[in-house]
Amino acid sequence: MIPRGGKIRVLVVDDSALMRQFISDILRSDPRIEVIGTARDGRDALAQIQILKPDLVTMDVEMPNMSGLEALDEIMKTNPLPVIMVSSMTQEGAETTLKALALGCVDFIGKPSGSISLNIKTIGQEIIDKVIAASTAKIRTKNGFLVAPSRPAIAPAADFRRMSPPSNSGRRDIVAIASSTGGPMALSELIPKLPKKFPVPIVITQHMPKEFTPSFSKRLNDSSEVEVIEGFDGLTLKPGRVVIAPGGKHLTIMRRAGAAVCALSDAPPVLSVKPAANVMFLSVADEYGGNVLCVILTGMGRDGTDGALALKRKGAYVIAESQKTCVVYGMPKAAVDAGVVDEVLPLNEIPDAMVRLVN
Repeated sequence: MIPRGGKIRVLVVDDSALMRQFISDILRSDPRIEVIGTARDGRDALAQIQILKPDLVTMDVEMPNMSGLEALDEIMKTNPLPVIMVSSMTQEGAETTLKALALGCVDFIGKPSGSISLNIKTIGQEIIDKVIAASTAKIRTKNGFLVAPSRPAIAPAADFRRMSPPSNSGRRDIVAIASSTGGPMALSELIPKLPKKFPVPIVITQHMPKEFTPSFSKRLNDSSEVEVIEGFDGLTLKPGRVVIAPGGKHLTIMRRAGAAVCALSDAPPVLSVKPAANVMFLSVADEYGGNVLCVILTGMGRDGTDGALALKRKGAYVIAESQKTCVVYGMPKAAVDAGVVDEVLPLNEIPDAMVRLVN
C-alpha cells in the first residue's frame, strides 16, 4: 500500500524506445509521478508488473510478441490495476480502444498522428491529468466487478439516496446524460437496459475524441433496443432515439418548425473539454425548461455541474451515479457538493429510475 501523498508509480509500455522516452519524460515532469520502469511489449510488461508492482500502467496497443489488448486481458484476469491505453487516432485505433475499455482499461490517450509521434508532447498535460485521475480509479473488469485501487482513493461518501425535496412531479420530456472517464463502459451497461419504446429522447455528452464517437455510437446501437446515433446538424430528437455528441463539437438543442433538433457548435472548449456537458445541459434548459431528467455519470472533473444547476433551478430532476459504482467519482461528486442532485444511485439502478421518472 502506497502511503497517502506518495508518488504514483508508473510503468510505461511501448515497443518504440522513442515513445517510451517521451512518455516517461512527460510523466517525470510532474512531482506527483514516478516512472519506475518501462517495457517493450505486452509480455515484458507482465513480467515487469510482477517485479515492480506499479500503481498504474500506460500501455501501447500495437506491439510485437504480445499486443496491448492481450496484455490488458491478462492483467485484468490475474492482477487488476489501472491501465491507460495509448492508441492511434484512427478508425482502427478507435475500434481497438473500445475493445480495451470493454476489457477494463480505465482511460485512453490518443496519439496525435501515427504510432510513433513526436507530437505526443503536445498532449503532455492530458497525459499527466489522466494518470493522476486513474491512479485512484476503480477498475471495472469485463465481468462487471469493481476492484479497489492500490492507492488510497477519495474517502467514501455516505450512500444516501435523496439529496433534496422530491421534484419529480413534473413532466420529463427529455433525458440529458453527462459522462467522462469510465463512461463508455457505464453507458454500455445503462443504455442496453432501456426498452425499445422509451417514451422520450435521450442526449448524451461523453468526453471522447472525434475519431472515436462514430464507432462508439455504432457499438452501442448494435447492443441496444433503442436507436443510438451520433449527433449531426438538423437531426430530429424523438422518443426511443439516443443521440451521442460527436467528439470535437458541442451538442446543443434548438427548435425548428416546432421540432427539437440537434445543432453542433465549434465554440471553444469549456472546462477544457469539447464536447462539454455544461453546454448541452444549458441548451436543454433553454428549450425544455424544467421538464428534464438530468443524469451525471462517472468522470473526472466537474463538467455538468453548472448546467445541472441551471436545469435544477427550472425544476429538472437530477440523478448522480453513486461513488460505489463510479470508476472516477469526480463529476457526480461535484454535482452532489453543489447541492443540485435529487437522487444518488448505483449504476445498475439508474435505468429503472429513468423509466420510472419519464413515465
